[in-house]
Amino acid sequence: MTAQTSLPLHVLTEEHKDWLVIFHLPPYAPEINPQEGIWSLPKRALADFAAADLAHLTRVTKRKLKKIQYRPYPITGRLPPTGPDLTGLVEIPDSASST
Repeated sequence: MTAQTSLPLHVLTEEHKDWLVIFHLPPYAPEINPQEGIWSLPKRALADFAAADLAHLTRVTKRKLKKIQYRPYPITGRLPPTGPDLTGLVEIPDSASST
């Protein structure tokens, strides 16, 4: 915690210690933060990408996010087993019927 926020937070914690509980979470924890796995989809697509400028980077990032929005079935494989139940919300294509 930085020096700027540690003293006020410490004072707040002491004033309300009868009901306030602070949990320190790790910065990267996909098992308790499901979107970490989902963010791996656009991050992987942008890993070797060299944008010409900020507008180009914005355009490509939006395109990758829209791809996830309109084809959400890859998300189901990225959620941990204790994550939200997407039954009925996400249609997974049947690979057997596509032959």
